[in-house]
Amino acid sequence: MPERRPVFTVRMLCKGLPAGPALLLVSAVVKISWSRTAPVLSDDVPFRITWPGAEFTLPTTGGLYKPDDYIIITTVHNERYKCMLPSVGSEDQDEEHDYKGHGPGELLEPLFKQSSCSYRIESYWTYEVCHGKHIRQYHEEKETGQKVNIQEYYLGTMRTPADSETKDSIPEHSEESGSEKLKVHTKNIEGQITPYYPVVMGNGTPCSLKQNKPRVTTVMYVCHPEAKHEILSVAEVTTCEYELVILTPLLCSHPKYRFKSSPVNDIFCQSVHGSPLRPKSLEQLEKQQEDLLKPPFTTQRAQEELDATSTSDEKFVSHKSISVGGQQPVVVGTTHISKLTDEQLIQEFLSGSYCFHGGVGWWKYEFCYGKHVQQYHEDKGAGKSIIVVGTWNKEEHVTWAAKNSARSYQWREDGTQKVRVVSHFYGNGDLCDLTGKPRQVVVKLKCKESESPHAVTIYMLEPQTCQYILGVESPIICKILDTADENGLLSVPS
Repeated sequence: MPERRPVFTVRMLCKGLPAGPALLLVSAVVKISWSRTAPVLSDDVPFRITWPGAEFTLPTTGGLYKPDDYIIITTVHNERYKCMLPSVGSEDQDEEHDYKGHGPGELLEPLFKQSSCSYRIESYWTYEVCHGKHIRQYHEEKETGQKVNIQEYYLGTMRTPADSETKDSIPEHSEESGSEKLKVHTKNIEGQITPYYPVVMGNGTPCSLKQNKPRVTTVMYVCHPEAKHEILSVAEVTTCEYELVILTPLLCSHPKYRFKSSPVNDIFCQSVHGSPLRPKSLEQLEKQQEDLLKPPFTTQRAQEELDATSTSDEKFVSHKSISVGGQQPVVVGTTHISKLTDEQLIQEFLSGSYCFHGGVGWWKYEFCYGKHVQQYHEDKGAGKSIIVVGTWNKEEHVTWAAKNSARSYQWREDGTQKVRVVSHFYGNGDLCDLTGKPRQVVVKLKCKESESPHAVTIYMLEPQTCQYILGVESPIICKILDTADENGLLSVPS
């Protein structure tokens, strides 16, 4: 069995939080001796303890190891180990110390001055962030023959652009140039400790659930070199108080706001004075954990049947969670969709026979790929009212794609590109009374990660009268986005 090496941070070691077998060092160590002075270790950087044998050479990549940076640990069984500690972050610290450029507020000033807005479209709400001015949450509904009804709330406003030093905001730039005194806030975003620059916007729409106190939002600006000021996330952290993350390239010239990957840094512990390769307590703890994770009452024959089931293409393995010793649930098994089912769904979707339905409110939407987009309302008494928003014509779409972007990309971690969104044009819908022209819609197809292949999110916007944007997100689309040709046309993956 390969050696398991848990990952932990300095705080886990110091506070004794449960982080797996590596925390033998908390429960079993009775004495720690430092070689000289304790090196400064950041709690944001993950570490991993490994137990090499006598024949061992320190790595030359990653964190640097100095001969004097080690500790001697002694367990309750009088086992002794010399643990080499990596030196991390020295180059970043030098760059931050030498930085003499603009502070974060000044770096963001062009964004506030150019009166730009960012949008995030979700299944019901649309979020509008006009930087340095306001944040608005709204939903539009349009009934036949009536004007658009808008439900909206202001989540925060700011009277002066870039006014991040008011009493309602978080003071962040006591000095706008240099980097020594700057206090940088961090947040765990998608599993990474990420620095951000906060701008607090108060004076939002009064909240009836909080004695009509105004809504307030903290806008967190995060460095991303390829971003275009997109809204990454919106969250209501407490009643009528929000956090909103914006990705922007403007902060990336400041070393304290650049995203830093956190590779796992190894601490190498070698036995000394005849001690075993690994502490006895660690071996016992790992054996106890293995016993806990074994499925109860599993006979050899039952296990063989389970293994045979898991290798069949046309079977499903259940996805369950079990609790082990009162700890967090452990996921057991993975839901598998057979290859045959995948191909059937994709073929039926691309042929237009498997249609997506969705929408919230008065109107619902039907999207049949390569056929049409309809909006409809079902009434028990009056029946079903249908408006054809657009119909498919390949030649018209190709003409549209020659003038517009039918594919947009995003970068993978390995430096290659993958298709993020595919856009299709559907024209010749029902005649619009207000314009006298046929309705038309641009359908934006996006990937939606989900265990269920039938999960779908559909939303519609009307940026101009009777000209629509339909957002469609589904796991089926995830499997075919990369097949898009220069016109955005999709096909069954090979």
